[in-house]
Amino acid sequence: MRSSELKRKNMESGANEILARQLEASGQYKVLRRIVPHSAGFRPDSGRKIGVVLDVETTGLDTLRDEVIELAMLKFAYSDDDRILGLVDVFQALQEPSSPIDPKITALTRITNEMVKGQAIDPQAVDRFVTDSNVILAHNGDFDRKFAERSWPVFAQKPWACSSSGIAWREYGFASAKLDQLLAAYGLFYDAHRATDDCQALLTLLDLALPRVSATILASVLERARRKTIRIWAQRAPFDLKETLKRRNYRWNDGTDGRPKSWYRDIEEETLESELRFLESEIYQFDADILRQEFTALDRYSNRI
Repeated sequence: MRSSELKRKNMESGANEILARQLEASGQYKVLRRIVPHSAGFRPDSGRKIGVVLDVETTGLDTLRDEVIELAMLKFAYSDDDRILGLVDVFQALQEPSSPIDPKITALTRITNEMVKGQAIDPQAVDRFVTDSNVILAHNGDFDRKFAERSWPVFAQKPWACSSSGIAWREYGFASAKLDQLLAAYGLFYDAHRATDDCQALLTLLDLALPRVSATILASVLERARRKTIRIWAQRAPFDLKETLKRRNYRWNDGTDGRPKSWYRDIEEETLESELRFLESEIYQFDADILRQEFTALDRYSNRI
């Protein structure tokens, strides 16, 4: 770009920013600024921790049968106090599924059958990109991990963290845990639904500070990921108490996946005793032998649990 053209663009950008601030100062407007994508090329010191932000686009929502059509990952370095230091590398690849992409998926992702024709994601390239990472982060870990593990076994060997469920967003004043709405609350926006764009948006979010605390969002997400989770199964709970369980955030599993046909809830380790007391007093009304499972970031969100 010529220096004169660059100067003109900088002047336009400065003028636009002045206008945006004037609008905000009026108290009648809120201006959203487009996120500035992180640029790759940061070279971390030896021993630095490495994180990978991941997003997949798929042929549907069925994590057991639908297929990945795009995989994007951003590799970044982070400090001992969980602050992002810089973007190391970028991975993006398309893959042709076994059946044509539904037009509804194309409308959502902007990925067409022509774009993926003959394309395949190299599993060795995925292994090389992920192998030195300390953690994988996604904004919908329960969705992305299941697809990633099915396609590339390396992801089963890594700890995972989720920026959507890993923070109680409403407790910090946010109306939604959706990525675009979280960024909008910080005055930012991006073009959603292509995997690389979503990864850049998530890395931007992780680099921001969580309200009322000194930690970054990344630090808060990782702190939650490092804790143990306990899954409580309310087996043989009386049918007429299902609404009580639902209000307590229990979910129903129909047993078709090999797990118990039962209501269940995932809780923090420190709340185990109070949850057991609730079940025994409000649901069973006697001392019950309640099935429980423990898991960590190494298996959280996986199809293996």
